[in-house]
Amino acid sequence: MIIGPKKLLQLVKEKRLVADLSERELKNPEGAGFDLRLGEIYKISGKAFLGEIHRETPKIKLVKKYNKKKLQKIVIKPGDFYLVTTIESVNLPKDIVATFIPRTTTFRSGLFLRTGVAQPGYQGKLTFGLKNEGPVAVTMELGCRFVHVRFEWVDGGGRMYRGQWQGGRVTTKKRERQV
Repeated sequence: MIIGPKKLLQLVKEKRLVADLSERELKNPEGAGFDLRLGEIYKISGKAFLGEIHRETPKIKLVKKYNKKKLQKIVIKPGDFYLVTTIESVNLPKDIVATFIPRTTTFRSGLFLRTGVAQPGYQGKLTFGLKNEGPVAVTMELGCRFVHVRFEWVDGGGRMYRGQWQGGRVTTKKRERQV
């Protein structure tokens, strides 16, 4: 069952379910979750390896980082692909999972998000793939709302996330064994 805003705000206060939410989300969330904001933008390069036991993700270079004292923008041209993180971080208990949906203005502008699921027990910032699949360049301000997170109860017990992405890291430093 999807958790509504009243209960979510209670969980934010009592359990720090989401940290660094904007004032807008803390006072007047829209829909059945929270809108999250663009925090960091990374360009990837090099190579990647996804094996049965080992993996290695590409090298990353920080392009821009949110600074609330200084307005920053990035122009995303058609075909550009970036890894992006949120300003907010989550702290999911054993009985809650989070799923992510692009805001409609994101895809209406030609930008597509590659999202996933944050499993129970995950703690940290969130990372997504962002690609301009449209025909026009899109300017984004860091701090803009670009993705919506929805939280659901896990019925029947969940298992805590034990993966290596805990804490919000964006890439591997070398080839590593999966846990």
